[in-house]
Amino acid sequence: MIFSVFRDTGRRRARCVKAFLPLLVLTSLAGCNGLFHSDARPEQVYYLRAEAAPVSEAGRVVVGASVRVGRPVATSGLDSPQIVLVQAGHRMSFFSASRWPTAVPDMVETLAIETLRASGSWTSVENSASPFPSDYLLQISVRRFEAEYNDGGGAPEVHVVLDCLIGRREGRDVVASFVAEGSSVAAGNKLSAVTAAFETAANSALGSLSEQARGAVRVALERTSERH
Repeated sequence: MIFSVFRDTGRRRARCVKAFLPLLVLTSLAGCNGLFHSDARPEQVYYLRAEAAPVSEAGRVVVGASVRVGRPVATSGLDSPQIVLVQAGHRMSFFSASRWPTAVPDMVETLAIETLRASGSWTSVENSASPFPSDYLLQISVRRFEAEYNDGGGAPEVHVVLDCLIGRREGRDVVASFVAEGSSVAAGNKLSAVTAAFETAANSALGSLSEQARGAVRVALERTSERH
């Protein structure tokens, strides 16, 4: 009986060793040969800077009002961090293994705020989450934010188109609606050149946004002053 117990115990140990050996070999192979190594290209994150656009003499005048930038909305396909490209036949795609640091609407909000503040035309510029009240509200809809390739190939042309509404906070009266847009042909077909074209086009659109918003509010304030 005792020898039988020893035999059973030995058999169980042998079965455990046999079951463990394949796992040991697999682990060894993974460590030595990189069995679980991925050759996938690491994701690259690109960001855009808001440049201080040249300000006209009229634009140097402070309008004497504050403005809040609401969180922008975006057309279908643009409410994500993907870097969008459009090919022939209106086919939408994305640059692989590359993205913006945040969704396009959030990035446009940040760039718009930086541009409006840099203009020096406002008493204050607040973001969509600010607890402080403002005199005017600027709402942006991102219609285009894409690199467009033509049929002939080559470097793409970047288009940024922003549909804007600005109105008084009190009463929610719309003061003006306007379109701010910019475009830029990439210097090459490399993603670094394409993102540089995005920055140029975005800053062109945001510079137009800043000028038109300031002009609309200035006219509205002058009309209010005349009535009083």
